[in-house]
Amino acid sequence: MSSNKDVTRQEEFKRATAGALRAIAHQNDVQVAFQPGPSGLAGKRARLPLPTRTLPPAEMAKLRGAADAIALKLRHHSDALHAARTPPRREAKEVFDALEDARVEVVGSRHMAGVAANLDARLADLCEAEGYDRMTRKDQLPLPVALSLLARERLSGTPAPAAANRVLDLWRDTLGERADTALAEMATAQDDQEAFARAARKLLQALDLVEAEVEAEPDENQDEGEEGAESTSQQDNSSEGEAQSQDSDSMLGAQPKAMQGEASEEEAEESDEEGATAEGEDRPGGPQQRREVPATDDTQTYRAFTKQFDEEVGADDLCDADELGRLRQQLDQQLSHLQGVVSKLANRLQRRLLAQQARAWEFDLEDGLLDVSRLARVVATPTLALSYKREREADFRDTVVSLLIDNSGSMRGRPITVAAMCCDILARTLERCSVKTEILGFTTRAWKGGQSRERWVQEGKPRNPGRLNDLRHVIYKAADAPWRRARRNLGLMLREGLLKENIDGEALQWAYRRLLARPEHRRILMVISDGAPVDDSTLSVNPGNYLERHLREVIREIESREAVELIAIGIGHDVTRYYRRAVTIVDAEELGGTMMKKLAELFDEDAANAWARAAAERAPLVA
Repeated sequence: MSSNKDVTRQEEFKRATAGALRAIAHQNDVQVAFQPGPSGLAGKRARLPLPTRTLPPAEMAKLRGAADAIALKLRHHSDALHAARTPPRREAKEVFDALEDARVEVVGSRHMAGVAANLDARLADLCEAEGYDRMTRKDQLPLPVALSLLARERLSGTPAPAAANRVLDLWRDTLGERADTALAEMATAQDDQEAFARAARKLLQALDLVEAEVEAEPDENQDEGEEGAESTSQQDNSSEGEAQSQDSDSMLGAQPKAMQGEASEEEAEESDEEGATAEGEDRPGGPQQRREVPATDDTQTYRAFTKQFDEEVGADDLCDADELGRLRQQLDQQLSHLQGVVSKLANRLQRRLLAQQARAWEFDLEDGLLDVSRLARVVATPTLALSYKREREADFRDTVVSLLIDNSGSMRGRPITVAAMCCDILARTLERCSVKTEILGFTTRAWKGGQSRERWVQEGKPRNPGRLNDLRHVIYKAADAPWRRARRNLGLMLREGLLKENIDGEALQWAYRRLLARPEHRRILMVISDGAPVDDSTLSVNPGNYLERHLREVIREIESREAVELIAIGIGHDVTRYYRRAVTIVDAEELGGTMMKKLAELFDEDAANAWARAAAERAPLVA
C-alpha cells in the first residue's frame, strides 16, 4: 500500500512539474521527459532528473528549480540573438553562456516569488555540492562560475549563496574598473537580451577574452555591415546554435565546444606578445588570451612538439578494479532506463545481419535441384529447362567495426553516459552476429597543456611549436576481446576527471591505423563527437584553425583511400562539413537509434550490392 501511494505521489509530482514548466514558458507544446541524469533542453524537448519515490523536500525544491530554469529559458531567451553574439573561443563562450543564464533567471523570477525561491534553493545546493565554501584561492573557482555569480548579484541586488561568499570576495576587487563598468551596464540592460549581450561582450573584452577590435563600437553607417556579418555567421553555425540550448538550465554554465575561428594577420600581430600570453596561462582560473600567428609555410604542416608524453592505454590501467566495478554498476543503473528502446533497435539490427549471413536460393537455373514450385510449368512446357534451383551462400564479408568516442569535457554528463550505454549494447549485438567490435576513446592527459607544454616553456617557447598537449588514447575494448571481459571497462567513461580536451585528427589516424592492421575484409570506423577539435594550449600558439585543418586532411585521406568505411555522428554539432557520410543529432537520447540505423544502412547496402552481383551472373543464363 505504501509503495503504491509513493508511486502515485511521484506521478502526480511529475505531472504538476511538467504543467508548471509549460505554463511559465507560455508554450503548451513543450515535451517534458523525466530521466536519470542532469537536466537539459533541446529545442522544445525538456529533460528533467527522475525523482525518487519518497520525494524528500530538498529533492523537490531542486527539481522544481531545474524545471523553472528551463521554463524561463524558453520564455525569455532567443537562440538566434544569442548565437549572433556568441564569441568563437571556448572559454569566452562558456562565460557568455553563463551570463545569459543568469540574466534569464533573474528577469524571469523577478515577479514570481515561488520561482525565485526554487532557483535560489537550487543554486545554494549546487554551491554546497561543488564545495565552494572550502575554496581558499581565487583560481579554484572557474571563471564562468565566478562571473555568473557576480553578475547575478549585480542584476538581482541579492547576495550570492553563503557557500560561495568567501571565494567570491577574492574576485570582487580584482576585475578592474572596465569590468565593473560592464557589469553595471549589464544590470541596466537586463530586460533587453541584445543590449545585455553587447554589455557582456564588453565584460569579455575587459578580461581579454575577446579581441579588442571585435567589440569596437561601430558608427551608424557601419551597423548594417556588422549585422550582416553576424547574420552570415549565424547561418554558418545554425546547428550549433540549437545545440547551445541543451544544457541551458545550468546556471553556472556548461562546457560546450565551439569552432575555433581563423584569426586575421592583424589579430595575430597584435596578440603576439608573449608576456601577456604567459600571464593568462599562469592563472588556471583566470582569462587566457590566445595568440594567433600568421599562416606561414611553417605553420601549415601539422606536427607535435613532442610525442614523448603521449599514451595509448587500456581502460583497466587507468582505474583500479574496485572503482571500475563501481562505475560499471552506475552505468548498469543508467542502462536500465534505455535498455528497452535501444535493445529493440539492436535486435532489429541483429535480425538484418543474421538474415544476410543466412543461405539463400537462386531460382530459374538450368541445373541443380528441381524447384517443386515450378512443377506445373514442367508439365505444361517440358522443354523449358529453367526449372531448377541452387543454394547459395550470401556474400557477407567478415567485418570489424571500430567505435571512436570523443572523451572531451563537453561530453560530460548525459552525452558520455548515453555513448557508453550505446557502445555496450552495440558491442553485444554485433558479437552475437560474429562481427568484431572495437571501442576506443580519445582525450588529453591534462587541461591546457601538460608535460609537452612544460618542455616547450623550458626550451624558450620556440615559435610555431605544433600540437602542445599530451594525448591520451584509451582502449575500452579491443576487437578480439569478448564483450564479457571488456564490459567493466566501459564504466570508465563515467569517471570524473577523465574527460578533458580533444584533438580529433590524431585520434582518427590512430583508430584508422588499428583498423588497417586487422585481417577482416570489411572495416567500418564510426566516430561519435560533439564538437570541433579544441585544445587551448595548442591553439594559443598556433593558427586558430590549426587542429581543424589537420582533421580535414586526415578525413580526406581516409575517404580517398577507401580501405575503411568512415561514418560520423555529431551530437549537437554539424559534422557533415567534415565527413562525407555523417549525420547530426540534437539530443544525446537519439544516439542509440542513429547508431543502429547507420550500421544497418551500411550492411543493407552491402547486401544489395551482393544480390546485384548475383543477378548479373545469372543474366547470361536467362538470356
